[in-house]
Amino acid sequence: MVCLMDKKIILDIQSISKHFGALKAVDQVSFQAEKGEIVGLIGPNGAGKTTLTNIVTGDLKKTGGKVFFKGIDISNLLPFQVARLGLTRTYQIVKPLEGMTVEENVLVGSLYGRANRKNNLYQGRKKAREIMKLVGLDKKRDSLVSDITLPDLKRIEFARVLAMEPEVVFLDEVMAGLNPSEVEEASELIKKIRKEKNLTIIYIEHIMKAVMGISDRIIVLHHGKKICEGSPKEVCENPAVIEAYLGKRFAKEVINNQ
Repeated sequence: MVCLMDKKIILDIQSISKHFGALKAVDQVSFQAEKGEIVGLIGPNGAGKTTLTNIVTGDLKKTGGKVFFKGIDISNLLPFQVARLGLTRTYQIVKPLEGMTVEENVLVGSLYGRANRKNNLYQGRKKAREIMKLVGLDKKRDSLVSDITLPDLKRIEFARVLAMEPEVVFLDEVMAGLNPSEVEEASELIKKIRKEKNLTIIYIEHIMKAVMGISDRIIVLHHGKKICEGSPKEVCENPAVIEAYLGKRFAKEVINNQ
């Protein structure tokens, strides 16, 4: 099924729900994302952010609703089918391929996803090295993944996804466990890649300074429902968001710093 939609809209999530028995983990959530946009997806633990991501990327079957990517209904596709169309994701917990080098991990991505249609091993390696340079891993390409730091493991996760040549990426807490300077570096990297690749990014994060600083628009989930959508400033001024998640002190700090 194809949905006729605004050419700027690349992702259209329509009334997605996921129920686990009586628990409504995601409840009638709808939003759209435009090409090249960074959309922050925030909310307390258990709000439904990762569950929604799992549904969109095919890792979890929905209870109701539809997902359209570039006008195509992907609601019932398998994860590899979604990925090969150009919609990918990272995971909260990094998942490097153990016993392999940094380059080999990124090479796996370049031989998969949309890139799979045209890359042989030579072309895949060329793509992998291009992406490693982009994310700052080129000097560590021969290192085993067991020998590198958490920030670099996060970069590998991102690089492997980018090597798949996606158009939309869900980033699921890519800054968890990083110190403030590493968070700043990661934020700059995300903005750089969005600009260079014209990539649409749905950015799930609990580090509010980061998500507020790089998002064009923010969506807030609470108990599986969307309770607010708007600019970072609008979200920080929303009473429901302040009560459910941000708290008055933090919201005030963000507004004052904008």
